Amino acid sequence: MCENCVKSDLSLLEPVFREFEGDEHALVSILQKAQEVYGYLPIDAVYRIAENQKVSPAKVLGVATFYSQFRLQPVGKNLILLCKGTACHVNGADTIAKAIKEELGIGDGETTADGVFSLKEVACLGCCSLSPVMMVNETAYGSLTPAKAKAILRGIRDEGK
Repeated sequence: MCENCVKSDLSLLEPVFREFEGDEHALVSILQKAQEVYGYLPIDAVYRIAENQKVSPAKVLGVATFYSQFRLQPVGKNLILLCKGTACHVNGADTIAKAIKEELGIGDGETTADGVFSLKEVACLGCCSLSPVMMVNETAYGSLTPAKAKAILRGIRDEGK
């Protein structure tokens, strides 16, 4: 493991391991629960999960990097998922990405310096009729324009969410 990594409280994984004890096909479920616990997948947790599941850390990382739902870095308080699927692309997702960058100063995979927002561009949010669309945490915002996207982000920041 790395010497400069922040150490996680790995005891928080024990209830997860008990829940899936004996299930050799539970790696994705364990990763999902671990991400719920930590907000992302810390590297020391990845090693602990590998040890528990009797697989290599490379296998765990392979699964974690294959699925876009998993994060290997901490994210901001508000995670923006910007859809870049076909319908959103055709309806201006790139202009929304540009507006977010103008408003927050971050691009795909980045977090604002104050830790309030993170941006992740995703292949599809399944809200094609609302395109272009973004989700902030659990709320979907559709029929976006650059001005509307900026106003939504300002509103979230002003509310202190």
